[in-house]
Amino acid sequence: MNNINSFTRPKSLAVIGASKTPGKIGHSLVQNIINSGFKGKIYPVNPREKEILGLDCYKSVNEIPGDVETAIFVIPAGRVIDAARECGQKGVKNLVALTAGFKETGREGMELEKNFLAVCKQYNMRLLGPNCIGFLDTHTPVNATFLKGFPPRGKIAFISQSGAMLAAVLDWSITAGIGYSKIFSMGNKADLNEIDCISEAAEDPDTKVILCYLEDVSNGPEFIKVLSEVTRKKPVIILKSGTSQAGAQAASSHTGALAGSDIAYDSAFKRCGVLRVESMSQLFDLAILFANQSVPKGNRVAIVTNAGGPGIVATDKIESHGLSMARFTKETIEELRLNLPPEAGIYNPVDVLGDAKAERFKFALERVLKDDNVDSAVVLLCPVAVTQPVETARVLIELNKTYPDKPLIAAYMGGQALAEGTRMLSESGVPVFAMPEPAIGALAGMSRYTEFQKRDSISLIDDFKPDQKTVKAVFYDVKKDNRLTLLGSEAAEIIAAYGVPETPIKLSRSPEEAAAIADETGYPVVLKVASPRILHKTDIGGVKIGLNSSFEVKTAYVEIMENVHKYLPKVVPYGIEIQKMVPRGTELIVGMTRDVQFGSMIGFGLGGIYVNLIKDVSFRLAEGLTDNEIKEMIAETKAYSLMQGFRGEKPADLDSVIKVIKRLAMLATDFPEIMEIDINPLIAYERGVAALDVKITLS
Repeated sequence: MNNINSFTRPKSLAVIGASKTPGKIGHSLVQNIINSGFKGKIYPVNPREKEILGLDCYKSVNEIPGDVETAIFVIPAGRVIDAARECGQKGVKNLVALTAGFKETGREGMELEKNFLAVCKQYNMRLLGPNCIGFLDTHTPVNATFLKGFPPRGKIAFISQSGAMLAAVLDWSITAGIGYSKIFSMGNKADLNEIDCISEAAEDPDTKVILCYLEDVSNGPEFIKVLSEVTRKKPVIILKSGTSQAGAQAASSHTGALAGSDIAYDSAFKRCGVLRVESMSQLFDLAILFANQSVPKGNRVAIVTNAGGPGIVATDKIESHGLSMARFTKETIEELRLNLPPEAGIYNPVDVLGDAKAERFKFALERVLKDDNVDSAVVLLCPVAVTQPVETARVLIELNKTYPDKPLIAAYMGGQALAEGTRMLSESGVPVFAMPEPAIGALAGMSRYTEFQKRDSISLIDDFKPDQKTVKAVFYDVKKDNRLTLLGSEAAEIIAAYGVPETPIKLSRSPEEAAAIADETGYPVVLKVASPRILHKTDIGGVKIGLNSSFEVKTAYVEIMENVHKYLPKVVPYGIEIQKMVPRGTELIVGMTRDVQFGSMIGFGLGGIYVNLIKDVSFRLAEGLTDNEIKEMIAETKAYSLMQGFRGEKPADLDSVIKVIKRLAMLATDFPEIMEIDINPLIAYERGVAALDVKITLS
């Protein structure tokens, strides 16, 4: 991990482009540094001024008498190269370029940014930005941004690729009273990127949870490696924008068409334990929980409410988020029965009724938190005439301290009548929401993090020794033939070399040869046109099934060739492939597609002709794949229900399917030149599997 803590704990700061004019960025920046209480040296640099905001001003960085650890640029883009060179000669360690006008503007800006970075590397200086807002650290303290306001001290680190997003969040946070440990604006990420910033926050004792707004990731493999370590220490929550499926249109296989770049980010985040959210509100809901509450030991939730309706809503949300309603012990149930009104709900949710005052809430909640079958609790309070929001808030604050290992969340469902209680809870570190849904959603995020912490990180172990020589020989012949797409018979040979049970398939170049192969294979057989230019053969009549004699095979051979000539007159097939028909079973798809950022991804789901319509596919990264990940991806699909034996059908051989996924991951990792693999369908039986149709494309 790169140590960049000298950015957030600098001993001295030079502001190159400092200004005496209020309203200019160079003036706001110096003012913010002073107002933040920064205890180090501050050196304004401006050749036209002698003093700025009571500080001596210097004509250039070379004239500064002392050492300069970090220099912040607020000068035009055309001047940064010379200024960077001066800083390098001065011995400056870090540069922060707030200046815009680089790669975000086009080719010339990209070239300028490249040269800027080259100067930084020449003098061994680290660069934050350019085109960023800067950084701040509330514990140093230092505010090296040109934003208005300085947030309260807190335990949340926020790292943003968007300066505008950061500005809006910071302004809202100050109003909401949300505290931060540090904030990084990365801008163009010419040098320092999200990996560096997250690594620094992970080592920071003042940071408890790390938030990120990202538009892309600079280095996929390094991101996975570093984040897999970081998330074992601290939760990382990411809002990743840009979720389009652009790029999937160019895919030649079903697996590739179903993947898309955003699926790759999902797979990468799951691999390294990152919690991904879909909105800014979710980002901060989770952040507030992690910053103020302990991580739950499990997913068993108890609800205490003074209204039945909200309790039902919360129960529904708990189940839909994959959490569990806690089952109380007999002792807890008996105590609740003896001490609550007869009309109260004593199981879960615990309904203390609308006339409940603070003492009744205290009794019920304390009994629930004492129960060993409860991992966390949610309190729902609706305002009625006898409700005591302030007194109840005091109860929650007290019990939160008494049971620190069990997260406690409140939903104060009202407005003005509950405002004071809401304020007390928020200031005391008890997360409080206006409605139960976001409260349960945030708790579900914490539970996912708990599951990741318990997850086995050992990669899959498979003693199988693949026949790599056969794979290399087939690839050599394909490339020699100036092709990237393998024929079905070649693809079957590849997966067979990696121990995937394939249905034997042979290539014929005449009706007579096809009939001879069919006689040898045994009937019934399937005939398929063999051409790398025909990906979906059934669309042009390139497949004939259920053939039971030599005559039928010869006739089908001719018909397929005529269909190809009719619909694709410029395509000359390599011949016709003959394959023995297999019994019916559960049709699955197992495939691989290679993402430009994160490498090969394995996909699994429901196969057959409806694969692109139903889109029941789950993905994981191939490299480093674990047994648990394979089981998770299978369980995420509807195909899993079919494999269990749907409506009286016999269950499919799950172990054999897992083995196929393992072998495909091994193949993809061993041969990075493979761009896509598609086994569709993979027929799963009560015992064993059979790969029926295989496509492989090379890069």
